[in-house]
Amino acid sequence: MSHTLVPVLAFLGPETWIILVVAGGVLIFGADKLPKLARSAGQAKKEFLVGQAEADIAAENARADARKRAEANAAAATPEAAPGPGGTTSVHPL
Repeated sequence: MSHTLVPVLAFLGPETWIILVVAGGVLIFGADKLPKLARSAGQAKKEFLVGQAEADIAAENARADARKRAEANAAAATPEAAPGPGGTTSVHPL
């Protein structure tokens, strides 16, 4: 790219870039293909978002299962002393 062209491209606004991209797409793909390309891009985005939502649900379920396992392991590791006769708690030796 020429060094004299770069400053001109820097001052183009976003609207101009959109127009240039659409015009380039029409030149490359033709006017008949653009609606099909846009439709397939929309379907791909929809499928991506559905997949992302399913992955989020699966990750949340995995976190919940891990929490339950950790709580069960913690409860099993610490035996609770049951009240003995007279309401006192004691641990019996083996």
